[in-house]
Amino acid sequence: MIDHISIAVSDLARSAEFYETALATIGLKRLVERPRTVGFGKKYPEFWLNARPGMAAGVDGTGAHICLRAPSQDAVAAFYAAALAGGARSDGEPGPRQGEMTVYFGAFILDFDGNKIEVLTFPRD
Repeated sequence: MIDHISIAVSDLARSAEFYETALATIGLKRLVERPRTVGFGKKYPEFWLNARPGMAAGVDGTGAHICLRAPSQDAVAAFYAAALAGGARSDGEPGPRQGEMTVYFGAFILDFDGNKIEVLTFPRD
C-alpha cells in the first residue's frame, strides 16, 4: 500500500499556503517544512510538495492525479470550496460518482501546476 506521495510545484510558498488551507478540511496539517519541500499529514507526512522552480505548468490532463480520502461528504465539499477560493480550478464538482467497484462521493480540482487532486468518501452501508 502507498505510504506517502509527492507532487512537483513551481512555487513552493504559494502551493504550501494553498494546500495548508485546502487539506485542513480533510484533517491534514503542515508537519514538515524544509527549504525545498513541505509535508502534510495527520501524524506523519503523507502528502509532500517538492519545489521545482521554473517548472512549466502541466497541460490539463497530463499532471499527476492523486486521490485523497475525506471523512464525509461535507469534508469533500469543504475541500472543493477551499481549493476554488484559493485559486484552483474545478475539474468536477462534488457529487456522487460510479467508480470501478462502487459508488462514491467525490470532487476534482486542478492546482496551479496542473496536478489533479481528487477528494472522495464512500457512503456508509
